[in-house]
Amino acid sequence: MRVLVTGATGTVGRHVVTGLVAAGVEVRAMTRRRAGAGFADGVEVVGGDLGAPDPAVFAGVDRLYLFTAGKTATVLDHAKRAGVSRVVLLSSASVGFDDAQVGESHRVAEEAVVDSGLEWTHLRPGMFAANLLEWADSIRAEGVVREPHRAAAQTAIHEVDIAEVAVAALLTDKHVGQALALTGSEVLTKVEQAETIGAVIGKTVRFEELAPERWKAELPAEVPGWVADWLLGIWAGAAAVPETPLPTVADVLGRPPKTLREWATDHAADFR
Repeated sequence: MRVLVTGATGTVGRHVVTGLVAAGVEVRAMTRRRAGAGFADGVEVVGGDLGAPDPAVFAGVDRLYLFTAGKTATVLDHAKRAGVSRVVLLSSASVGFDDAQVGESHRVAEEAVVDSGLEWTHLRPGMFAANLLEWADSIRAEGVVREPHRAAAQTAIHEVDIAEVAVAALLTDKHVGQALALTGSEVLTKVEQAETIGAVIGKTVRFEELAPERWKAELPAEVPGWVADWLLGIWAGAAAVPETPLPTVADVLGRPPKTLREWATDHAADFR
């Protein structure tokens, strides 16, 4: 079996490659950044862009791990013509949000996957623990995190857990036709998240709550206003009603999801 992993040097994709290699599967890793990809020997690394997919990339591929980006319907058409039988899509929990703009790209991608006629599984993770890397600069420099909604309590998920669920969906038949909602194992407020990182790196990390308008004013210009408003809405909601950890990762993998402390340990060098 050969699996094509798109977004192979990304946060999740890199770990999907690692998991497939460990399972003895042939891997073709597609990335826009081939130089320094650093994959294990035997991984076939190819250049590619989901916005302009090359049909040749899909030749000889049996199954596809698909990152939501670019022209999903075109990608799936090339895959189907090449004989790909199954696609596992990295979608998002945002597909279930009421806001029409939030999650739209993932909804469109999910519909294209279903309409392709291929075997499919959708992965719908919530908050990535890796989002906390946005705190790294201020933690390194000042030992402080500055954001609104200190009480927002979320279930951050380790990217390795998402990747291992993806590998299970690619290699077994148990999850065909399923949309898997994925969370971490614990619900922690932003203050508790900052304290967990501090405990791992041996440094006091203080949380300084910002007013939403001040936070928005200090965002980089490239962050759209609707994205900022969406995040504020998520955080306000999670402060009022804490998120609930789901059993999906444990059900699929036979072990509990990794804790935030485990994630912080894996990324300690980023915060020191």
